[in-house]
Amino acid sequence: MLIDTHAHIDMDDYSADFSQMLKRAEQNGVKKIIVPGVEPSSFERIFQLTEKYGNIYGCVGVHPEELDSYTEEAQEKIKYYLKKEKIVALGEVGLDYYWDKSRVDLQKEIFEKQIYIAKECKKPIVVHDREAHPDTFEILKKTGAKETGVVMHCFSGSPEFALQCVKEGFYIALGGVVTFKNAKKMKEVAQVVPLENLLVETDSPYLTPVPYRGKRNEPSYVKYSAEEIARLRGTTLEEISDATTKNAMKVFHIE
Repeated sequence: MLIDTHAHIDMDDYSADFSQMLKRAEQNGVKKIIVPGVEPSSFERIFQLTEKYGNIYGCVGVHPEELDSYTEEAQEKIKYYLKKEKIVALGEVGLDYYWDKSRVDLQKEIFEKQIYIAKECKKPIVVHDREAHPDTFEILKKTGAKETGVVMHCFSGSPEFALQCVKEGFYIALGGVVTFKNAKKMKEVAQVVPLENLLVETDSPYLTPVPYRGKRNEPSYVKYSAEEIARLRGTTLEEISDATTKNAMKVFHIE
């Protein structure tokens, strides 16, 4: 059994074959899927998916690229949905210095505000961190984010930074990038992170793993990342599946 801890299957990319996509996930051992939110207009759609499908869980949060959508109303919406049982985390939230370095202070402010909401609602935090490792780590430490659980989504740091995060009790989520031939750093991360801190994800529809790289990603493909992690660690797919599933159920409080 596998859990895809991060898949944007609420997007229009899946409107034509949603049922078939879910069926393929089931056939490939993916028993649960967690759908992150990126801006307020997506929250209700995600919530409705969690209500309709027993194996779908959701998160709500404002992504650093969606800063303009973070209003008082959005803040109240986040609090409202985080009280729902199957909305299992705040996310994805964080810092992204790749696209826009002009509003770094605003990114930090909104990231911090959302962390405190997660703590108030006692829900873990799914973190987006792109080219902002020191600031992301500093804010997570300063706010005591680890009290409710931290998932470093689509981890892109060094093996050393991964171990720094692990020391804080954070979870490291790896996806399709680990299967890329030239992703030396991610392959090293997959080898050094303790099994009890590891999660797998797809980030569908993005970052599709080999052998489907370049095509639309989907939850059924999470097994390719798990297989590569198993190969790199010299273990079995079963061991990686069991460990990452157990970890996901623990951090997201899924029965």
